[in-house]
Amino acid sequence: MRISELRVGLRSVNVEGKITDISDVRRVTTRRGEESRVATATLVDDTGSVKLTLWNENIDAVKVGNVVKIENGYVTSFRGEIQLNVGRFGRLAVLR
Repeated sequence: MRISELRVGLRSVNVEGKITDISDVRRVTTRRGEESRVATATLVDDTGSVKLTLWNENIDAVKVGNVVKIENGYVTSFRGEIQLNVGRFGRLAVLR
C-alpha cells in the first residue's frame, strides 16, 4: 500500500517508507496506568507522507534516514491529522 492510499479506519496496513523526522520523546501514562515513551516520526514514500507513532522499543529501533516496513498497522486521526500506528499486533522492521 502507498501512503497516499491511507485512510482513517484502515486496518491490516502494510506500507514502506523512509523516516525523515523524529520528534522528541515524551513520557506518558497509558490507560492501563503504565509509564511509556512515545515519539512521532514522519514516514515518506513517493506518494506522500504520514505521521508514524512510535512507542518504547520502536523509538530506539529507528533513526532519521532509515527505510522501514510497517506490517499489520492501522490508521487513526489525532488532532485532525492522519496517523499510522504499529500497535500491539503490528510489526516495524528496519530494511536499511
